[in-house]
Amino acid sequence: MQPGTRLGPYEVLAQIGSGGMGEVYRARDTRLGRDVAIKVLPAEFASDPDRLRRFEQEARAVAALDHPNILAIHDIGTHEGAPYIVAELLEGESLRERLSGGAMPVRKAVEFAVQIAQGLAAAHEKGIVHRDLKPANVFVTKDGHVKILDFGIAKLIAPRSLAEPAQATTVAEATEAGVALGTVGYMSPEQVRGLPVDHRTDIFAFGCVLYEMLSARSPFRRGTAADTASAILHDEPPGLAGTVRNIPPAIEGIVGRCLEKSPGDRLSSAHDLALALQAESGALVTSPAVYRRRRQRRLVGLALAGVAVLAAAGVIVLKLKPAGPSARAVGPPKIVVLPFENLGSQEDAYFADGMTDEVRGKLASLPGLQVIARASSNQYRNTKKSAPQIGSELGARYLLTATVRWEHRTDGASRVRVSPELVEAATASTRWQRSFDAVLSDVFQVQADIAGQVAQALGVAFGEGEHRQLAQPPTSSLGAYDAYLQGNEATGGFTSTAPVALRRAIGHYERAVALDPGFAGAWAQLSRAHSYIYVNGVPQAVHLEVAKSAADRALVLAPGLPIGCLALGDYYALVRREPERGLEQYALGRQRAAEDVDLLSAAARAQRNAGRWEEAVASFRQALVLDPRSAFTAGRLTQALLCLRRYPEALAAANQALSLAPQSLDIVENKAMVFIAQGDLAGARAVLSAVPSEVDLTALVAFVATYQDLFWVLDDAQQALLLRLTPGPFGDDQLAWGLALAQTADLRGDRAGAREYAEAARVAVEEQLKEAPQDAQRRVLHGLALAYLGRTSEAVQEGERGVALEPVSRTAFAGAYFRHQLARIHLRAGQRERALDILEELLRIPYYLSPGWLRIDPEWAPLREHPRFKRLAAGE
Repeated sequence: MQPGTRLGPYEVLAQIGSGGMGEVYRARDTRLGRDVAIKVLPAEFASDPDRLRRFEQEARAVAALDHPNILAIHDIGTHEGAPYIVAELLEGESLRERLSGGAMPVRKAVEFAVQIAQGLAAAHEKGIVHRDLKPANVFVTKDGHVKILDFGIAKLIAPRSLAEPAQATTVAEATEAGVALGTVGYMSPEQVRGLPVDHRTDIFAFGCVLYEMLSARSPFRRGTAADTASAILHDEPPGLAGTVRNIPPAIEGIVGRCLEKSPGDRLSSAHDLALALQAESGALVTSPAVYRRRRQRRLVGLALAGVAVLAAAGVIVLKLKPAGPSARAVGPPKIVVLPFENLGSQEDAYFADGMTDEVRGKLASLPGLQVIARASSNQYRNTKKSAPQIGSELGARYLLTATVRWEHRTDGASRVRVSPELVEAATASTRWQRSFDAVLSDVFQVQADIAGQVAQALGVAFGEGEHRQLAQPPTSSLGAYDAYLQGNEATGGFTSTAPVALRRAIGHYERAVALDPGFAGAWAQLSRAHSYIYVNGVPQAVHLEVAKSAADRALVLAPGLPIGCLALGDYYALVRREPERGLEQYALGRQRAAEDVDLLSAAARAQRNAGRWEEAVASFRQALVLDPRSAFTAGRLTQALLCLRRYPEALAAANQALSLAPQSLDIVENKAMVFIAQGDLAGARAVLSAVPSEVDLTALVAFVATYQDLFWVLDDAQQALLLRLTPGPFGDDQLAWGLALAQTADLRGDRAGAREYAEAARVAVEEQLKEAPQDAQRRVLHGLALAYLGRTSEAVQEGERGVALEPVSRTAFAGAYFRHQLARIHLRAGQRERALDILEELLRIPYYLSPGWLRIDPEWAPLREHPRFKRLAAGE
């Protein structure tokens, strides 16, 4: 098109570019007297009326965006059969040209990435997906402003997959001779496969672009388009952190989340992506020492050399002042924060508990301190024990106590009065004391001041980063904070994960995030509540979805937030049954909170499920150092030792757990299982009979019959009681109720009753499978119900399907349990050799089945005279 050519009111001045998606001209808008850019699209566009109509609709939609990071479209038209777009004229260069000089400085790359993400977010909110985001489609103006080009046009022209050729040659970007790469290097896996795409395909492409800005190389680029496509589908990109460019791990983490193969695993929105990058951008500007500290900690751990390096970096200095015998003890000072005493009305008790938890959490975040966990410290609520007694029982050198009064006022000037006291446990002498009186809106500053001054009183000094961390309020909304505290109270800080408590907590957390959508901690707790209710209740898709999206939101708002890492780790480890991915998140959280007992305990549980049994035992023992009166942790240690067949240690752990929680049904059953594993049925029944009188017998028999299928361990009277129960004691779960009663009735010779209960279980589990068709446990239990109904071929098929969904190699403990149930199904199907094959496998790996167990479990009675079974039961 020659200079002087008119396209309606636009006069062409000169050609300024060309490519597969058309030619670009500088032109003059004769009506408004301004220069514009005109892109003339290929003439074949006009030959397809439907395509042209869609182009016009898309162009109008993009024109309506009016976002500073998206190229503004002024007009559309047609010239000699070819459609054109009139856009703002930009001065500068494309990102592709900018990257020809090499990788960008990290701060500048993140600055540009934030603008790209904001542009994407604006488009996605209008339902517009780019589908061809790449450096050539990003423009950087002379003043450093970023504009995304070809929005909407790319959707109509770019290929949806490698199998669908483009109408224009968009994949023909300039490369070295003979290499056909182009935009295939920025396609998402779903694009490569030809699957439907949505906004998350742009997030994947964004990850490719940011990776290239940081490293000057494409994450998946290979020698041919086919090899590049294969890499997108199967390969992980080389790491970014740890290079000579010192790219922060948090930035690499964001890139990695964008480049997840599965769309559901990526960051859920460009808006969240922009928030995450903005948070990191601020950290890069104001606190580069934070990143130095993280790298140094990973490299040198807790060694003395590491402390020296950190001190030299100006990040942290530890200086302990001598203060009597306890202060001279080896190691960092250990402190217990006892429940703050509520001096207000009973309705305010949750507020005092919340103050306790916040101060405890802030202290635990400081290096150089060991802080006893909530579960142990809360056992001393309203205690009459002396400071030396408490210190001795918990191994703590210092106690922090306080009184809290919340003075409610109707004029909006409510106040909070807190009087903390730091006591040296051995001598019961006061080390520090001060009263705080502040308006309620200053409650977060009061918490920070208490934690900071306690640390200083203990001689622990810290750098600017720690000061900022202490001062950072969890939320800007007191109403949201109040709802958050009530959510925590509902579950006792997740010491109770019963569905009824979780539902109450969810309501409070939802109110918290509604009042403050930027409240990262509330999003994390909301995620955890949905994860636990999905695992402990009837699985529903809504819980699955919210658990993931809420955890994502928490980490977007506060990258690296320990409770956010805990939430996402729980999603992967508990809900998705991917313990290794869960461990990755727990490790990230512990980079900022190494002594966080919740992260440590969760990691121990995931290590067990990953088959890393010895590591799990070590982690459970380490958690007990920080949480010495945690019956929950002692119970989990019992389970791990039981599966390792270390029975004396398991019994000791069970006794320790029961001394702390004698009414815990879970721990009672764990101890009984230690006796069962040694072939001592009488000993196991004695454990069940010795429960405190406060334990409801109905709850006991329902629990034992449900978990680990120990219905046969119940004595005759207990079994008779079990058979009279309704679904109520089973949480109204018809599946759990039906299976427990079917197995018990069958054991007692009531075949008709067994079939009736099994049918109820079958109906219930098939209904549940509609919500969770890939749930391995329900597939296996479906198979077990079918086996009791005599539908043996279907039963085996379902059992095998469940085992395939979650093999031992994926989750060691659950996978072994599913194999155990499959052996039972094979036996009921008359397939004795197959059942024996599985039993042999289970006795070779850590699991609670043992030769002694086989000798007394009536399930295996049909095999008693089989030579192979005799050898297994004899431990040969």
